[in-house]
Amino acid sequence: MRIFANIFSKHKKSAPTLTPPNGLGQADIATESSTCTGETVIGFRSRGDGRLLNAVVVRSCADIEAFYHSYGYVYTGRFDK
Repeated sequence: MRIFANIFSKHKKSAPTLTPPNGLGQADIATESSTCTGETVIGFRSRGDGRLLNAVVVRSCADIEAFYHSYGYVYTGRFDK
């Protein structure tokens, strides 16, 4: 019976939160845009060499919110134009 309860249950399991790179946190999140294509990515800015780690393409504000949520952070509108 438990199998049927799981199939018909409306409770959805939430995705596990991702772990940011070692030593980096919410303050290290940055966006970067390409000068030739205009493509924007968001990720963690490495303090050592300035590279963008765990970069994800951004097409809308919802993508930025999803990136923050996937790491367990709350988006505060930092990158709104």
